[in-house]
Formats: sequence, structure tokens, C-alpha cells
Amino acid sequence: MNFSTSSEHSAEICRVSLDAVRDTLYVLNGKWKLPIIISLTEQGPQRFAALQRILGDITPKILSKELKDLELNEFITREVFPTKPVTVVYSITPYSASVKDIISAMREWGLQHKQRLLNSSRKKGAAAAGIPAEVTA
Repeated sequence: MNFSTSSEHSAEICRVSLDAVRDTLYVLNGKWKLPIIISLTEQGPQRFAALQRILGDITPKILSKELKDLELNEFITREVFPTKPVTVVYSITPYSASVKDIISAMREWGLQHKQRLLNSSRKKGAAAAGIPAEVTA
């Protein structure tokens, strides 16, 4: 086995992996894209104002930008109804299902990480108070 070929192969695998992760982060980057996808998935099609209420502290400008980005990347559709005033409804696309496993994994990791931090802070607090670690476990 040629060592340089092996390291070149490993470097190529690493580069491909990094590029794929960068592409994913580029598409799903930001505080709001995944929450928008989750909201539309769990609560069904929504109008702009309803989606803004569901998400909480997002500004109309940011919501509009994020919705345009998600539409451009085919995660959501924007349907305009000829009413007065015009009604616009945002819906999830079948392609959005492609991030279901990513969202599930992030949710599980987030729950585990939060619990880990809570346990760690309890142990640290107990240690500072002189309580043995076995009592806090």
C-alpha cells in the first residue's frame, strides 16, 4: 500500500465530506429555516401572519427572506389566491421530507445535550455545596 495514495484518498474523502456539509449548512443555515419547515410540517399550510405568530419573535422582513430562500430551494411552495386582499399560503413540499432524519437527529441530540448540561450543572452545584456526586446522579 502506498502511504501517499492513502493520505490523498483520505484527503479527498475529507474534502467531499466537508463540501457536502457546507452545502447543507448553506441551504439550512440560520435560526429560522428549520423552525419554519417544522412548523409547516406539523401544523400544515399557513398564511404569513399565522406563521409569524407560530414562530414567535421573527420579524416580517426576516420571515419573508427565509420563506423566499426555502421556496428557492424547493422546501416550500407559495400559493397565491386571487382574493381581496390577496391570500398567500405557504406549504411544505414532498422534498422537505428529505430533511426529516436530520431534524429528528438534531432534536434528539438537542434533548440529550440539554440534559447533559443540566446534569453537569447539578453536579457542579452539589460539589460547590459539598454534596457527594452519588447523591446527585
